[in-house]
Amino acid sequence: MGEIFAHPPHSILSMSLAFDLILFYDKSLMNFKELRETKISSETKFKGNLLHVVRDEVLLPNGKTSVREGIKHPGAVVVIPFLNDSTLIMERQFRYYPNEIFYELPAGKTDRGEDFLTTGKRELLEETGYTAKTWTFISHLYPAIGYADEKMAVYAANDLTMQEIDRDDDEFLEIIEMPLDKAMEMLRRGEITDAKTMVGLFWAEKLASGDWKANVRS
Repeated sequence: MGEIFAHPPHSILSMSLAFDLILFYDKSLMNFKELRETKISSETKFKGNLLHVVRDEVLLPNGKTSVREGIKHPGAVVVIPFLNDSTLIMERQFRYYPNEIFYELPAGKTDRGEDFLTTGKRELLEETGYTAKTWTFISHLYPAIGYADEKMAVYAANDLTMQEIDRDDDEFLEIIEMPLDKAMEMLRRGEITDAKTMVGLFWAEKLASGDWKANVRS
């Protein structure tokens, strides 16, 4: 009888493996649920026009408490404007806190009461002077998950028409008709380092090649 289990048949091994996988899956779900932290209290440390800084006390999965300091953000949109299949509308502008000039895709925060699509249309017009007939929702991204709740929506904009630029008084930037292949080469060389733009350009490359599809929203 001992020889029977010294070399168990394939069916027994398969059943054993399946059972182990089920246990692993159940434990993974359990561990995932135990990762969540619960807010006990919250204190606003700073309330500005754009950002709110808060200090929260949270209950950890192990029953202990800790402090989380972070930024509350209204949300934002980044737009991938296709002038044609191989050319994008991009911007070049100075950013105060990094103290550098960046190549970027058009983007901006949501105003009170706006949905993401409305924000994208407004920002594209204000910053570049373009409107788009076709809008394609791409994805959401969180640019600073360690200390902020900012959520960004990514849209592709096609069938562009030039209108009139209406920028904010404190906004200074240069509009560039950027070949997509040149933008990707600049990204590869480390000349494009803005995170939202990097994500947008990888998506632009996939969309232009037809490798990835998304739902169209006009």
